[in-house]
Amino acid sequence: MTSPSVHRRRLRRAALLAAPALAVAAPSSAQTPAPATDPGFLTGLFSPSRNNLFPDLFGIRTVLGNYGITLNLQEVSEVLGNVSGGTRRTFDYDGLTTATLTLDTQKAFGWEGGTFNVSALQLHGRNLSSDSLQSLQTASGIESSRATRLWELWYQQSFLQGKVDIKLGQQSIDQEFMASQYSALFLNTMMGWPMIPSADLYAGGPAYPLSSPGIRFRTQPGGPVTFLAGVFDDNPPGGPFDDDSQLRGAEKSGTKFNLNTGALVIAEIQYAVNQPALGQMATADEPKGGLPGTYKLGIWYDTASFADQRIDNTGLSLADPASTGTPRAHRGNYSLYAVADQMVWQPDPQGPTSMGVFARVMGAPSDRNLISFSADAGVSLKGPFAGRDNDTVGLGYGFAQVSNVAAALDRDTVAFSGTPSPVRSSESFVELTYQYQVAPWWQVQPDIQYTFLPGGGIADPNNPGKRIGNELVLGARTTITF
Repeated sequence: MTSPSVHRRRLRRAALLAAPALAVAAPSSAQTPAPATDPGFLTGLFSPSRNNLFPDLFGIRTVLGNYGITLNLQEVSEVLGNVSGGTRRTFDYDGLTTATLTLDTQKAFGWEGGTFNVSALQLHGRNLSSDSLQSLQTASGIESSRATRLWELWYQQSFLQGKVDIKLGQQSIDQEFMASQYSALFLNTMMGWPMIPSADLYAGGPAYPLSSPGIRFRTQPGGPVTFLAGVFDDNPPGGPFDDDSQLRGAEKSGTKFNLNTGALVIAEIQYAVNQPALGQMATADEPKGGLPGTYKLGIWYDTASFADQRIDNTGLSLADPASTGTPRAHRGNYSLYAVADQMVWQPDPQGPTSMGVFARVMGAPSDRNLISFSADAGVSLKGPFAGRDNDTVGLGYGFAQVSNVAAALDRDTVAFSGTPSPVRSSESFVELTYQYQVAPWWQVQPDIQYTFLPGGGIADPNNPGKRIGNELVLGARTTITF
């Protein structure tokens, strides 16, 4: 059966999907807040220089800025509906409110190179993927159980003029590891936090909306290479392997800080090519060195114990009536991955129009994992139409391979029961999306997704003799940065 954790979480990043909006620069501390009834407030509502709905948030940002603090508030709301296939036809609303406070220690009290960050999430609405899809690659990166929870709480210190930095505290690793620049446009969860860690780590790992205590090291010695490495707790809620939904107390609020299951060690090397100087755009008279791209290779290893997908602790198939029902335990788990982001077309180096492509692949052992291989890829076009410089249209694809050991258990089940039942194989989806920028602080994004063999081809609970039908999901998301 499909892991419940895959149905009840996530960014995509928001990984990653919310990250671009959270990076909006804070307004000048000298700005005077205008009351909501001020005609100037309404007149400048759609100004191209207005990055927040409330630029000074009624004076709050000015006050905080005096102490070196930046406040970001964002609301992501969406309605998604299953109109074909799945287990039932329905439309669901879900939403995410994110609040982030960032303290610059240099501005606050003269401590150079320090940054303190704390963020919280308010998750509301329902979850279409668990309600009616039962898919492995869930439809939305912000879907999760309803809760108000601490997300991240960390301190980062840089050294050697920013060439080295260390981050310590509660972290959501999808914000930095396995990330793709171009995939962040899409709504499907796996375009943010990929399929293998979502399915194969405890509770999906320390990624939105969860986080874990840990330490992250980064070095940028100069040139095109960046190296990232970290050690984190592998199981944010601290419960059973696939339990991230029925959380209570400190688990639900994000304040449990579990350290009891295992350690997740991860390392990534990044190679960036043809990058413009920081804060600058390419110009027509610069030497042409090619279009920018970033390439990443990484590995993670989890020290915890993982259950075999087919064999029990006595060597029998878990489907055998004589089985103990207790899976054989494997010590440790791991995955290798690669990510590529590459701009492939930009007719004018000073113009807004550009096309980028991305691809991400990863693999994991079959004996202890539901998913042994996953991949996602796509293309996005920024500034697709005249006068729509900040709009983006994208076409993406995702693939998840059910491990051959898990599929073998399905065949065992049929053999021992004598009842025909589907054998899981793989699941894939296609997504077409268009992000329309109404204003710098407001985006509206219609979206279409089509999933083949939901759940890898699992049986329809309403008709066990047949697979769940292919699914067509329609919907729209709106993002407002306050």
